[in-house]
Amino acid sequence: MTGPAPWHRWQGDCVMMGHHGDSCSGNKGGDMEGDVTEETLHWSWGGMSIEVGVTRRGQGPEVLILPALSSISTRHEMDALQTRLAERFTTVSVDWPGFGDRPRPFLEATPAMLTAFIDYLLDEVIFLPEMIVAAGHGAGMVIRHLEQHPDAADRLVLIAPTWRGPLPTMAGEHKPWFGHLRTWFDRPVIGAGIYRLNVSNWFLRRMAGEHVYETPNWLSGERLAAKRRVARTPGARHGSIRFVTGAVDPFSRREACVAALKGASARTLLITSEKMPPRSRAEMRAMGALPRVDTVSLSHGRLSVHEEFPDEVARAILAWLDIPPQYD
Repeated sequence: MTGPAPWHRWQGDCVMMGHHGDSCSGNKGGDMEGDVTEETLHWSWGGMSIEVGVTRRGQGPEVLILPALSSISTRHEMDALQTRLAERFTTVSVDWPGFGDRPRPFLEATPAMLTAFIDYLLDEVIFLPEMIVAAGHGAGMVIRHLEQHPDAADRLVLIAPTWRGPLPTMAGEHKPWFGHLRTWFDRPVIGAGIYRLNVSNWFLRRMAGEHVYETPNWLSGERLAAKRRVARTPGARHGSIRFVTGAVDPFSRREACVAALKGASARTLLITSEKMPPRSRAEMRAMGALPRVDTVSLSHGRLSVHEEFPDEVARAILAWLDIPPQYD
């Protein structure tokens, strides 16, 4: 960075200026739950302009909402939760570059790139938010950002936070062949074919049923069709395989993740449940043991608890906000 970039309040159609942000445009519409503004950010990274989808809802203090990083995740998994929080806040839900519902050019997604994107959001899009709400690997990435910027947020909500991708979790570590797998998936013809097999309806339902959703057949019908569209967005395989193989893992060890969270000044709420996958639940318990972290364990939900049970998650967040902190 060469210095602070000019920043303009972002509302409706807008232009943002700076070393990473080029512009954004949007359409405002209404629904029964209030006005919703859909935006497109154009973020520059490595000489490439990347489209990123954004949804704004509500009025009041600003809250940044970041979804999980996965093959089927977009900001829209936060829609129901965002609608409930929008009763008290201006909520800004943003996709991750290399993920989301927009066509994705090939780029080497890395933790450094994704934390640079958080820098950009907090510098130029939503300056000094009242709260950051992040899910899954998105929450892990925010914790990594706090390692370098411990005062970036006053309040932080981590929903089912993770820091290690599926294959490293299964293997217990990063293996050399993960890189070879990424190379195969990146190939134009062979990689695209292999990827399509891994985002079939059968595979998506199996993955969702084991780790992501609690309710049997919750992912079916239009929900399944929507997830399949996300997984088959042009260029989706590049970010997907990097998530699965751990190339976008924000940390390599539990101790580093816990230390980064411990060093943050934000009042923090961690939302988990007893029905999370056991290995993920163990990592969340380690984070929840920190003195400045309040933990709520819900009776329902797995890794996408915010999507499947948004009412319970919203109630937990709002109740936590209304209780004075029990520490200095």
